[in-house]
Amino acid sequence: MTIFLLAVIVRVINIQYSQGEKYRKLSTELTIRQDTIYANRGNVYGSDGNLLATSMSKFTIRMDVVAVKDVVFEKNIAGLSKELSRMFGNTANYYQQKLRTAKKRKNRYLLIARNIGYNDYLKIKKFPIFNLGVYKGGFIAEHRTVRAHPIGKIAERTIGYDDYRGEAGIEGAFADYMQGENGLRWKQKIAKNQWKPINDVNEKEPIDGHDIITTIDVNIQDITHHALLRQLEYFEAEHGCAVVMETATGEIKAISNLGRTTKGKYYEKRNYAVWESHEPGSTFKLASLMAALDDKLIDTSTVVDTEKGRIYIHGKKVEDSKRGGYGKISAARVFEVSSNVGIVKLIKKHYDEKPQKFIDKLEKYGFTKPIGFQIKGEGKPYIPKPTDKAWSKISLEWMSWGYGVSVTPMQTLMFYNAVANNGVMVKPRFIKELRRQEKTEKLFETEIVNEKIASDETLKKIRKVMENVVIKGTADNIYSPNFSMAGKTGTAKKYIPRHKNEKGETISGHYSTKHYVASFAGFFPADKPRYSCIVVIHDPKKEKGYYGATVAAPVFKKIAQKIYTTTPIDNQSVDDKTEFASIEKQYLKFNGQLSKEYSKVPNVKGMSGMDALSLLENIGLKVKFSGVGKVESQSLKKGEKLIKGATIILKLS
Repeated sequence: MTIFLLAVIVRVINIQYSQGEKYRKLSTELTIRQDTIYANRGNVYGSDGNLLATSMSKFTIRMDVVAVKDVVFEKNIAGLSKELSRMFGNTANYYQQKLRTAKKRKNRYLLIARNIGYNDYLKIKKFPIFNLGVYKGGFIAEHRTVRAHPIGKIAERTIGYDDYRGEAGIEGAFADYMQGENGLRWKQKIAKNQWKPINDVNEKEPIDGHDIITTIDVNIQDITHHALLRQLEYFEAEHGCAVVMETATGEIKAISNLGRTTKGKYYEKRNYAVWESHEPGSTFKLASLMAALDDKLIDTSTVVDTEKGRIYIHGKKVEDSKRGGYGKISAARVFEVSSNVGIVKLIKKHYDEKPQKFIDKLEKYGFTKPIGFQIKGEGKPYIPKPTDKAWSKISLEWMSWGYGVSVTPMQTLMFYNAVANNGVMVKPRFIKELRRQEKTEKLFETEIVNEKIASDETLKKIRKVMENVVIKGTADNIYSPNFSMAGKTGTAKKYIPRHKNEKGETISGHYSTKHYVASFAGFFPADKPRYSCIVVIHDPKKEKGYYGATVAAPVFKKIAQKIYTTTPIDNQSVDDKTEFASIEKQYLKFNGQLSKEYSKVPNVKGMSGMDALSLLENIGLKVKFSGVGKVESQSLKKGEKLIKGATIILKLS
């Protein structure tokens, strides 16, 4: 017994003195921990203050039915079922049956609702039974933070993301700025496995991420998105993009990139405007004409014989869209009617012996290297050089009318914008500033790429012929006497690489007569340009139309005239009655709807998503929606009693 007692004493002394520090540390680790206080991720705003992207709390609500005492359960099940019915729509009887079944089966993890917002979470916490908390009421709330886009899918690819999919767009480019710095706080374990802060002061305070103020104007973005969408739908095109840029600053006010699904719907599939490098076709003729004018090799009055609209260069055919050609016309008219023969003959005559001089001009115009955006995924341009192995006897001539080269829509827009901006080439940009706690920490100024791409004389002539394209050229179909526009149409055959057909036969690479790229680039107003714009549409259904004037130019006009209407640019009169009668009628109708007092759910089918959202939220409903475009269906039927705070689900298409 004495030996046993001595052994115990020795063991106690050993633990207390020899291993005491070890066990004290272990005890502390089990009862005290350092918790991370996560910083709030920064928001993304439009230039007009509209919220484009933000972090939102979402909750999944479950119930441990076993934790609720039988007496409490029976007394409050009817009240809980009634509240759940009001919030989620099923009958009270449905929820009562669901809860009783879960009680019988001893379900400790019954799903009540998924993805509810913070306000609904606070309401549910006060429901009967749930208001007793985790241990007595079985209330389980699983919290997660999701990135939400308040304006829906519009400009989604440019706003971007930073998650399991990788880094894309603005969110991806500025991820380091937006995520902030996490804080730290010590907590101590108390009864029932709960933890409480040890001190009132955090060990390290979290620092929220920077807010990103973009150049996007939500009004112009909405105009651009819907103008492009309607045209893509009508022509059943494969994909397309439209971009609006502020001339003087280079700020991108709107960018829409829409691709077609197998079901014929459109969504922000890829950032085509930045990523897709392709043969531009006739919009490239502006570079050809401007080079020859600025080198003083021709004048706009220089006469060129387009013959009968068809010539052969080293065995390769160059043909005008007008059968029989245009005969002898001026260089200005060559551009206005987009004569392929005319521009090829002009460039061949003056640059055939010195092609590098022409390439040097293209470099000056910003076509030989990427623009260098902060957002990832910019496409690489391709401009062949006389020293390249791929250079051939027809390379120069093919370049002159937009073939054998590859550029992105943003490069073309930057060039056209420089013409509008008196020759000053500015870099397109998406970001205005970084802001933290309402304080501007970094401003992004206008960046000049080239101070002067051409002489004032050349620019004056170029702008005049571009205006004439709309007045009396290939884009005269979009002319309006009430507001001025200038630009150039483009229609390019798509190159189909060497491939095998369904029969296994090898088909050589060739330019298709079925697949086209339609485009229009320009600026408005023509005399004092405020905005430049490009529209590019791939693979419109040929039976409906495929020329740039038919497919792309009308989108440009819709964007321009709507901007004129909603954000007046100058003192020009805007009274395009044929176009605007229906718009004015819709506006008055919508304004009247907003001013009504509602006791019943209104019919919003056929309305644009933005208008329907505004109307329904103004009368007290919560709105959830999917898709883009106009309202196809609504979950609450027209004429139902209006219950403020109820949720209505809209399907847009």
